[in-house]
Amino acid sequence: MQQDLNRVIEQVSKEKGIDKAILISALENAMVSAAKKTFGHERKIEAQYNPEIGEVELFEAKTVVEEIKDPAVEITRDAARENLDPDAEIGDELLSKLDTSSFGRIAAQAAKQNIVQRVRDAEREIIYNEFKGREGQLVNGIVQRFEKKNIIVNLGKTDAILPEKEQVPRERYRQGDRIRGYIVSVEMTSRGPQIVLSRTHPGMLTKLFEQEVPEIYEGIVEVKGAMREPGGRAKIAVVSNDPDVDPVGACVGMKGTRVQAVVQELRGEKVDIVHWTPDQAEYVCRALAPAKVSKIIIDDEGHSMEVIVPDDQLSLAIGKRGQNVRLAARLSGWKLDVRSEAELEDETRRARVSLGAIPGVNDMVAELLYQAGFKSAEELAEADLETILDVDGIGPEKAEVIYKSSREYVAEKRKREAEEAEAKAKAAAEEAEAKAKTDAEAAESAAASPPEESVAGEEQAPAAENEK
Repeated sequence: MQQDLNRVIEQVSKEKGIDKAILISALENAMVSAAKKTFGHERKIEAQYNPEIGEVELFEAKTVVEEIKDPAVEITRDAARENLDPDAEIGDELLSKLDTSSFGRIAAQAAKQNIVQRVRDAEREIIYNEFKGREGQLVNGIVQRFEKKNIIVNLGKTDAILPEKEQVPRERYRQGDRIRGYIVSVEMTSRGPQIVLSRTHPGMLTKLFEQEVPEIYEGIVEVKGAMREPGGRAKIAVVSNDPDVDPVGACVGMKGTRVQAVVQELRGEKVDIVHWTPDQAEYVCRALAPAKVSKIIIDDEGHSMEVIVPDDQLSLAIGKRGQNVRLAARLSGWKLDVRSEAELEDETRRARVSLGAIPGVNDMVAELLYQAGFKSAEELAEADLETILDVDGIGPEKAEVIYKSSREYVAEKRKREAEEAEAKAKAAAEEAEAKAKTDAEAAESAAASPPEESVAGEEQAPAAENEK
């Protein structure tokens, strides 16, 4: 018995990776539970594993009292001195060993289930603690099965789930295929630890580069940001902490071997490597590569940038279905509005014409107002005097004149536009009324005229009489 139980505990501890103390505790609890099923739940029973004899010993605890009120947990002093301890005194708690040979089959089965459950719980706890510390890391597994549109991945010790929303749309897998995933979360559920994987998370791109580029792993090259449109395109921003190391070159590798390894793992997803810089305007220019940028207008309050590119670079800057500019905006954290030089010139011309139409605003003042951000007379009229005073090159007296004249001009313009709109609406109503009258007269004329068939019949009747 000694060798068997000790050997079982040792073997289970090694195979399951469970501490011996946990197994021994499970045995003791199982024996206590079984004993209470046999002897009664009201009795105070304790268990203790004895490694020398390889057995879990059971003891019943009773308190020494003068007068017994609860026989299950109390004993008189005389009985205690006679059967347990000759020196027993009132208030002492004495232990007596129980005979386990009287355990029934049901109690033994309950003890077995208790032990199995405790071992299973310990296994789950170990797996949970192991993977909880690996969130944000890559793991390799094998496609085990499919549940609806989710993929169950075997990681060896346990299974993980790759939900449909975390799968790349064009990727297809079969049972038994090897798969690599990014651990998004690890949660403990009633069924054990649930490990959620992702193939679309930007962190997967970062970790793949970390595996392929030693400089990133060693901290020489730092990843500042990564964004993906899974299955299509991705951008990753890197910077070097060593002036002698080119971060982009380190990520590309000799003849592109490093970046190609990442692209291959992502099933052909195109990857743009961006050299990060603290200059946000320059950073946006680099993020929009391969398109070339002519000019950038920054709006700090709105945290946005207006990016001007050559006419032939507009489609390249925007990318397929807006993919390039969308990724650049997410990578940089700025709202980007990409426009061509021709669009900017057209807007500039219209703005100068609109501002120049205000009385007291010449070409030079119109240019100053445009450079300050005013793109029409309406925008200028809606601004307060303090805003106009802040425009460089315009003095207080001139600002007051512009403030008044712009409001008067826009008010007159809107009145004129309203009158024109009213006149057009009136003309349209008169035209509709005239058309309705014409249609009504035509309908009355048609109703008064005899049918064509009747007229034709009357013309044919005299002809028939002549023939007779």
